[in-house]
Amino acid sequence: MTYLGIDIGTSEVKAILTDDAQTILASSGVSLRVSSPHPGWSEQNPEDWWHATLDVIAAIRSAQPVAFSGLRGIALSGQMHGATLLDKQQHVLRAAILWNDTRAFAECVELEALVPESRAITGNQAMSGFTAPKLLWLQKYEPSLFRAISKVLLPKDYVALRLTGDCVSDMSDASGTLWLDVAKRDWSERMLAATGLTREHMPRLVEGSHAAAQVRPALCQEWGIAHAVLLAGGAGDNAAAAVGLGVVEAGAGLLSLGTSGVLFAGSDGYAPNPGQGVHAFCHCLPGRWHQMSVILSAASSLSWVARLTRSSDIGELVTLAEGVDARTAPIFLPYLSGERTPHNDATARGVFFCLSTEHGRAELAYSVMEGVAFAMADGNAALRSAGTQLDEASFVGGGSRSRFWAQLCANASGLNVLRHDHGVAGGTLGAARLAQMAVTGLPPAQVCTRPPVQETLAPQASPMLDERLARYRRLYPLLREEFAGAAAAAR
Repeated sequence: MTYLGIDIGTSEVKAILTDDAQTILASSGVSLRVSSPHPGWSEQNPEDWWHATLDVIAAIRSAQPVAFSGLRGIALSGQMHGATLLDKQQHVLRAAILWNDTRAFAECVELEALVPESRAITGNQAMSGFTAPKLLWLQKYEPSLFRAISKVLLPKDYVALRLTGDCVSDMSDASGTLWLDVAKRDWSERMLAATGLTREHMPRLVEGSHAAAQVRPALCQEWGIAHAVLLAGGAGDNAAAAVGLGVVEAGAGLLSLGTSGVLFAGSDGYAPNPGQGVHAFCHCLPGRWHQMSVILSAASSLSWVARLTRSSDIGELVTLAEGVDARTAPIFLPYLSGERTPHNDATARGVFFCLSTEHGRAELAYSVMEGVAFAMADGNAALRSAGTQLDEASFVGGGSRSRFWAQLCANASGLNVLRHDHGVAGGTLGAARLAQMAVTGLPPAQVCTRPPVQETLAPQASPMLDERLARYRRLYPLLREEFAGAAAAAR
């Protein structure tokens, strides 16, 4: 039997095909574009996710036709929080509002005023990236469209609808909506009512490793598959990456540098601490939870510098950064799209501090990589304040290709950073594992093993880096009011 793991990312839809031994038989990816019609807005057309999904499936089928014909299960992982809005005919009403869209920051304050106990119910501060504040914004600024909404789906769940005809989601992805009672693993009618919605607007919930629906027979026939194919519940992107890297037990961690940056800690109980922007979510496995610190611009910050300096090869840019004397480089605050942990400030913006005419693309690249590492150090400090102690974290995401960046993160955060042979494929491998568990009924302990560790990078003491981190941490409090004032002026 074979299993297909598909990740509906922000910049790319990726997929892998695995067998019962979890050997990766084929992989494919299709790039996506993000639209920003106004400052702070971030949107995508849901049809682009669907067409990209069909394309990656076609590529995998072409590469491994015999193995693909034995497909028994599919699971999806995906970018979280995106508001995908459907009418009664299941037609898309507007472009999806994505996780890194900051337009609804005022509605976060309104939501917490409407439901004073919201943090206790959801385990999280209301943040503009989450789904519920987006619906308050739509209710206010696009009222006729709001009245036409029949279903609100997350990005991966829209693709699941196209695959199966069913509206279904998993606990980990649903945790990021602010509509889930995270302790009870069920929709909160109190939170839904605050945004003018009911359970009827929501997909049904399943555990990520359980069966969710059957793939449409017409699709199976089109793919040349004569038997039924199961769709598993799936997962939010970080929970899927954790499953792919064997991060399923309490105390296990991962550090992801993708479009966003995440420090993820497994937990066997619900342990919220929203005060410093720490997320408390359900894991995609039954009876398990996790905590996360999140920054909104990680590897995307380096891609931004590459575009800014017209550097076509990011690998070359990283090599240049490795040769920089850090003492002379600017300090960078990586708040290009606002920030979550620990500041929860949608108005925060990126800053190069102490920039001079002597600096070029090498120094900018170094400063960005260091600034992201410092933000991850802030995230680890926030987790520790929540009582979560991590000693090591598996490195995943596009940024994990860089050993230099891994070492910077280790030095700044104090964590041992583990690099894996297939670290970059963590999310898609995790999705394939969820599909395998849903089809076979195998337990997580047997399926969710840690991939081989390529190397372990231990923190290296650096008084100079410590001083730069201290300066980095002093900058945001000094600039907070200026960020808010600039945002108000822009409106």
